[in-house]
Amino acid sequence: MTLPLYDDGVASGLLSGLLFGYVLENAGFASPRKLTAQFRFTDWSVFKVMFTAIIVAAVGLYVARALDLMPPGGVYIPTTYFWATLTGGALVGAGMAIGGYCPGTSAAGLASGRLDGFFFMLGMVLGTGLFAEVFDAIRGFYLAAPGPDAQTLSELTGLPTWTILAILIAVAVFGFVLGSRLEKLAGGALTAQQLSEPVDAETSEKIEVVTVQLN
Repeated sequence: MTLPLYDDGVASGLLSGLLFGYVLENAGFASPRKLTAQFRFTDWSVFKVMFTAIIVAAVGLYVARALDLMPPGGVYIPTTYFWATLTGGALVGAGMAIGGYCPGTSAAGLASGRLDGFFFMLGMVLGTGLFAEVFDAIRGFYLAAPGPDAQTLSELTGLPTWTILAILIAVAVFGFVLGSRLEKLAGGALTAQQLSEPVDAETSEKIEVVTVQLN
């Protein structure tokens, strides 16, 4: 066994999934209102939590490699296909904005007993099946415009890894400061009590007014 719990993938995957779901639920991400509030720039919890995870993972991998706890090829780096990535990103972003979930948060919503989380996951499964059915027809588009073969940002830009990490941290700090100020203008991030309450017509109208003012 090597770091971290690298067995056949079942035990470590299950443990990681349980911890991830626990964090999502405690961060309020099982409610679609959290994610849609991020798109309205009134609640930056999604940015803060996910960017924190990116920084922790990036620094952790850097330290693990520096201490020879993980071999250079210990992390799979896929090749980026730009057109497929841009199209898929736009479709996923639209689905998140409309449905209020991403794949991970929809699972947390379903586990919390939310019916909309179930239908979001159902649509995701059906969409995956549809993609598999039409893949041969769109293979050329999917594989078009490939990027560098399995390159990291450091290899792509020629910058040291610590410089890339410093840039990521600077972006995170800027996002945290900007997000906190916009949250303050909107009356603060959504609390657990607010997320548990149904949204009435008056609350919806207030949300729309705040969104218009921020934009």
